[in-house]
Amino acid sequence: MDIFQQIVLGVIQGFTEWIPISSEGSLLLVKTNFFGGENINLFLKQALLLHLGTFFAALIYFRKEVSGLLKGLFNYASADPETKKVLKFLIISTFISGVLGLAILNFLELANIEKIPLSSAAVNLSVGFLLIITGAMQLKASSAGYKKEYHLNSKDAIILGIVQGFSALPGLSRSGLTISTFLFRNFNETTALRLSFIMSLPIVLAGNILLNFRSFVFVKELILGVLVAFIVGLLSIHLFMRISEKVRFGFFAISFGTLVILAGILGIFF
Repeated sequence: MDIFQQIVLGVIQGFTEWIPISSEGSLLLVKTNFFGGENINLFLKQALLLHLGTFFAALIYFRKEVSGLLKGLFNYASADPETKKVLKFLIISTFISGVLGLAILNFLELANIEKIPLSSAAVNLSVGFLLIITGAMQLKASSAGYKKEYHLNSKDAIILGIVQGFSALPGLSRSGLTISTFLFRNFNETTALRLSFIMSLPIVLAGNILLNFRSFVFVKELILGVLVAFIVGLLSIHLFMRISEKVRFGFFAISFGTLVILAGILGIFF
């Protein structure tokens, strides 16, 4: 496990975590083709540790929002209505995602299904085409993408919780699915990105860290990979958010849909 390998994997994790491409799939693709294959369980443990980098990147980037939510959680009675709505959304969606995600992972482990990547590619292609159609239609609609945090409701929490839970399937991007769903729900593009990244924090912490704490494999070279993933993740998430603020909703949806389609095509051939 050399230093160059960890730098490359850290860069990939840091960038792909926010775009509609499976970060685990990208890491496995590069690892297998350029650095040689290895035990899949060991790889997943290493990929799990790399997620710490992007976890802390999102945590620091949204530190004000996270701090406000934590204060609202411990002082719920005096919290403002918008904070209460976001907290309710996060609690419901995280619970649903956790239950569904665990069920899917247990099912895959027991069934040992080999055609999931192809099915995931089909989902990516379908979502991508729908996004492009939605974007094209919304370029003509002035009301497109108007919702913000204070528009969140229980229906949004349930739908997004289910969608995020299904991202446990190999080849499906959590950010790709959740951002796409927010866009379909007529949320502003910047709000969609912000909510998607914030809702990843509790599920990543619970699902990829706490539930798998005993599975961690500590190798000193991996710390460099985590650090690189953190730095690249912090820079790329800032870039992605800035782009969303400058691009019209319709164009954003079309561009995002194109990326999702490319992810689906890659899933078919790789």
